[in-house]
Amino acid sequence: MATAIRLRRFGAIAAASGAVYYTLLSNPSISSNDRSGGGPFLTAIKQKITDPFSVVPSRNVQESALMGSSSSNPLDILVVGGGATGCGVALDATTRGLRVGLVEREDFSSGTSSRSTKLIHGGVRYLEKAIFNLDYGQLKLVFHALEERKQVIDNAPHLCHALPCMTPCFEWFEAIYYWIGLKMYDLVAGRHLLHLSRYYSAQESVELFPTLARNGKDKTLKGTVVYYDGQMNDSRLNVALACTAALAGAAVLNHAEVISFLRDEANGRIIGAHIRNNISGKEFDTYAKVVVNAAGPFCDSVRKLADKDAKMMISPSSGVHVVLPDYYSPEGMGLIVPKTKDGRVVFMLPWLGRTVAGTTDSNTKITMLPEPHEDEIDFILDAISDYLNVKVRRTDVLSAWSGIRPLAMDPKAKNTESISRDHVVCEDFPGLVTITGGKWTTYRSMAEDAVDAAIKSGKLSPASKCSTYNLQLIGADGWDPASFTVLAQQYVRMKKSYGGKVVPGVMDTVAAKHLSHAYGTFAQRVAAIAQNENLGKRLAHGYPFLEAEVAYCARNEYCESAVDFIARRSRLAFLDTDAAGRAVPRIIQILAAEHNWDKSRQKQELNKAKEFLETFKSSRNAQFHDGKH
Repeated sequence: MATAIRLRRFGAIAAASGAVYYTLLSNPSISSNDRSGGGPFLTAIKQKITDPFSVVPSRNVQESALMGSSSSNPLDILVVGGGATGCGVALDATTRGLRVGLVEREDFSSGTSSRSTKLIHGGVRYLEKAIFNLDYGQLKLVFHALEERKQVIDNAPHLCHALPCMTPCFEWFEAIYYWIGLKMYDLVAGRHLLHLSRYYSAQESVELFPTLARNGKDKTLKGTVVYYDGQMNDSRLNVALACTAALAGAAVLNHAEVISFLRDEANGRIIGAHIRNNISGKEFDTYAKVVVNAAGPFCDSVRKLADKDAKMMISPSSGVHVVLPDYYSPEGMGLIVPKTKDGRVVFMLPWLGRTVAGTTDSNTKITMLPEPHEDEIDFILDAISDYLNVKVRRTDVLSAWSGIRPLAMDPKAKNTESISRDHVVCEDFPGLVTITGGKWTTYRSMAEDAVDAAIKSGKLSPASKCSTYNLQLIGADGWDPASFTVLAQQYVRMKKSYGGKVVPGVMDTVAAKHLSHAYGTFAQRVAAIAQNENLGKRLAHGYPFLEAEVAYCARNEYCESAVDFIARRSRLAFLDTDAAGRAVPRIIQILAAEHNWDKSRQKQELNKAKEFLETFKSSRNAQFHDGKH
């Protein structure tokens, strides 16, 4: 019986291989984006984005731009939500010559977009489903995601890179099955391929991944298949989108919440929003021809502001991740197990000098600060322990977090059970276009679809078609992997000792590489602050984050709170909760100098940071330092 099932699988794969090859020949690019240059208007925007001396407009300027709109002179589009999709919409619309505003209740990337798996992927599992279900629609999704995967990496190469992922095989059938399946993944990627997948013997595999177990429970490693997907620093990519949109002309404002919608008295159409600045408490109206709701898991809350009886369209699922010391996985190789003993996927990936482990999503409730449950953490640790020769310990968990993924249902669909793995764009209330669902990898094309819908809804007149396909983000122009050497050779880290004495420190390779990858070609600005303003000290022992980054982010990246910095501008909260807690007082000190905070605000910031870090379930006694940095 089992042999018959396997033979049928191979038959399906063989048939699908032919279909995929034919589709590639007949339709080399599923996407319908316009790839044109965009003319002098776009050239001027690109010059602004790539100018090494360009500075984003201040927060006050951005707020004034939003307040400056009126019913007779509205913005073209007001975006609600500053995650990947919302910032993508703002950038897309601005580069089409539209007047754009964006507001975000918390911080850019404060929700789902900073709590992802950190992978930019086409969807190996979706390809498998497409083949066995003979589902051409699902296959198109994989085609499209693989094309977008390549563009995300090309448009922000300092923040994204190709990552080899190892799939262990404990039966010869698995080795053949995964090899064929991943070769098909390569084939579907076509000209957007990152690198070819390949098979490694058991001996070669443990040389590449020393902590991989050769012998498990009643099983012996036969070999592995290694394929490539992309990896990113998700929240920094999101912040780069926001800052790129700001340089291109969008008025973006974080910590600004939509309280209610403004309506046209004649026909009830939404014509803007009443907004509260959550930092100053000031409230104001912003008028726009179309409002785009890109609030992720919270998009139903925004829709209910328009219509309290709006039908729910979000089915939230939660993904829990734990961060472990770097020795759990080698620096340049991930581990993905497509099917554990209970049928779930489990992965272990190197990320920013540590190891991220996680599993597939499970149902959850929508909350502002989702927390991982102890049993979910235990499940992940238990699952990875089956594949490692390292003793997996709860005390090794440096940080653990949960993110909510908004799986979407089209409110107009007749079958309410059909949850889409793709994104959904709808206008179920006049003047309010909602975009939700999808995944990080396809944020750019999701934004394109949302802007197209907004143009149609508001009868807008863009100056050009979508231009984001080949638009590099801030810090990307001229960057290459060797850029860090300039920092290492030309800058020193001037550090203030506890006695107040200033001492020079070397801009070591680890710090230089970190700055180069986090800020791209703008890293020299951060290095200059470290050198010239005596802010060259590390914020936490064992991590490359510098004091200078806090000042830079406050001046150039709309960093308005300590949590903004530890969670989204640097990733310290995600990498090591305890280290982040120890760094917070110094971060507040620097931000207080930049933003003129009084003692009361500083105390408030300290309490908020503590409250935030309590939702990251690190080991209670994790005082772990590996000494690598």
